[in-house]
Amino acid sequence: MAQHNDFGKKAEDLAADFLLKNGYKILARNFRYQKAEIDIIAAKDNLIIICEVKARSTDVFNLPQESVNKKKIKLLVSAADYYLQEFNVLNEVRFDIISVLPDEKQNLTIEHIQDAFEAFDSN
Repeated sequence: MAQHNDFGKKAEDLAADFLLKNGYKILARNFRYQKAEIDIIAAKDNLIIICEVKARSTDVFNLPQESVNKKKIKLLVSAADYYLQEFNVLNEVRFDIISVLPDEKQNLTIEHIQDAFEAFDSN
């Protein structure tokens, strides 16, 4: 596996651990639908949380969360819609981003951005 894939997997594992430690229940990881993948689907306080995990080895060019563009949001929303229908889930949905970056000592830090974006009509 390429080094960047290892880093991405480690970031997703850290994000899942972070969510668990903060009272979330992990429902699915790496849920795929067509061309979309949801990194983590979690539940807390009667909400379904769709989490996109973004990791970078540096924030010199941009923050990890800045790479979640309209195309990515559209894919996440379509996958979330499919998940909700497939598993007959009626809960309200929140879209979060979990950003993972190394600090000055190269320890990985997590920023949890709740309600990072909303589903929108792309028409």
